[in-house]
Amino acid sequence: MSYVPRLKEKYDKEIASKLMEEFNYSSVMEIPKLVKINLNQGLGDATSDKKLVDQAMAELSLITGQKPISIKARKSVSNFKLREGMPIGAKVTLRRTQMFEFLDRLVTVALPRVRDFRGLNDKSFDGRGNYSMGVTEQIMFPEINMEKVTKITGMDITFVTTAKTDAEALALLKALGLPFKNQKREEENN
Repeated sequence: MSYVPRLKEKYDKEIASKLMEEFNYSSVMEIPKLVKINLNQGLGDATSDKKLVDQAMAELSLITGQKPISIKARKSVSNFKLREGMPIGAKVTLRRTQMFEFLDRLVTVALPRVRDFRGLNDKSFDGRGNYSMGVTEQIMFPEINMEKVTKITGMDITFVTTAKTDAEALALLKALGLPFKNQKREEENN
């Protein structure tokens, strides 16, 4: 028998049936699934220092366990000293096993390491069931050695789902363990 990630097993055994009851789907195929996770790291300072893109690619490969690709500039902008084809970032798309493993590490290890973390904002959905979040420091991931980091950079993480609405996607991501802010508690504190 092949290896099945913990969150994939949890989705198959618990989450799918819970979502089926909650949203009254008529078919099993309507149940929302997590399709992929995109990690994107844009580096504006890469125009002056070429090594930043190589460092970002090395860090992304450590974090995800998959080789990233470099993002190249689409057009030249003279004010930013940017030429067409110049590398200015790195990105990775995770699917299947690597996606569930990354999500598990993000929820159980990386997010609890963030100082003053009170939960993710549930307003960052795009209207089609996809969720995006920003990370300000790459050192929140335990795979990154803090002595080797020359510059603190952030990244964007996008969760792409098959959900038709934001409410369905929110229920799916909450069930997978993403810690969203409790809006009622936030309103009571203010």
